[in-house]
Amino acid sequence: MKNPAVLLLEDGSRFDGFGFGYEGEATGESCFNTALTGYQEIITDPSYAGQIVTMTAPMIGNYGANSADMESAAPKLRGFVVREYSRQPENWRAEFPLEKFLLKHKIPGIEGVDTRRLTRHIRDNGAMRGIISSLDFDKKSLLAKARAAPQMTGLDLAGKVTAKKAYVYSAKQKYQVVAYDFGCKQSILRLLTAAGCGVTVVPAATPAEETLALKPDGIFLSNGPGDPAAVTYAIENTRKLIASGAPVFGICLGHQIIALALGAQTFKLKYGHRGGNQPVLDLTTGKVEITAQNHGFAVDPGSLKALPVDITHLNLNDQTVEGLAHKTKPVFCVQYHPEASPGPHDAGYLFQRFVKYMEKAGKK
Repeated sequence: MKNPAVLLLEDGSRFDGFGFGYEGEATGESCFNTALTGYQEIITDPSYAGQIVTMTAPMIGNYGANSADMESAAPKLRGFVVREYSRQPENWRAEFPLEKFLLKHKIPGIEGVDTRRLTRHIRDNGAMRGIISSLDFDKKSLLAKARAAPQMTGLDLAGKVTAKKAYVYSAKQKYQVVAYDFGCKQSILRLLTAAGCGVTVVPAATPAEETLALKPDGIFLSNGPGDPAAVTYAIENTRKLIASGAPVFGICLGHQIIALALGAQTFKLKYGHRGGNQPVLDLTTGKVEITAQNHGFAVDPGSLKALPVDITHLNLNDQTVEGLAHKTKPVFCVQYHPEASPGPHDAGYLFQRFVKYMEKAGKK
């Protein structure tokens, strides 16, 4: 028997459905993802911390979940919204149903929602706070809880999802990389290793001096949740790392932090870019990449004009900045997720570019 549940947004919009996963309540910023597959990777991506994620694909859960496709040790999102939840997964890789996974980690889900109406509402009105509940159905009470949730603007969430202490992910290979964990996905670490890098992961607030004392060949700045401008300690550390002359590569939040460290500004997108089908133009080659994205903030192109950087990539949907490269230092970054491989390998060259930066720096 299905139990009723409700999603209420801070503007009073109500979406009724049925609960699955954990029975309870959760508040967060309500957003949507247009990917057709990869729901487990989305649920375990630390960049979704503080958010209630709606999947636009009509059926979710049909291939179950497994221990191999985790992007972090546990889900970081607050709630999960789907049109139809499939209770009987059919896939040889499935180890357990999605609902069992959500229940274990106390993540409330809601199914039976008109996700097309919800997505259009967010697109028209912007991402906003909301609440999922299978316990409380009083609009006044729910509205107060939703509006009491923190705003994403000004919120530092990287410090909440980062590793508690440094650890070695992969043994030293030809190049040694220090990766700042702002909410780093496991697939990024795997591809750095596959590119010939030994990787040491450090917490988000690790001082630049400690990182440089490790004498890395390169420094990587990871993806992560929240407002990049609020991660002030990372911006200051990155400014020092760039000044050192070491090769630096950033993805997503790492891209935004690099831009802020160089003196640029960021702004909040109306509803963000989340999905596996975002077209990006590489201005250095003229090629278009199909990319995976997950971000609610972007770099202000007007703030880049007087800075020593080139815009290397543009989003073809809205012309937002998707990539930067320093004019004189071995520093580059992208807003999208090359490790997610929706193309499937359109953006894989970026990890090799990082290796070439380190190789060139080592010959000086």
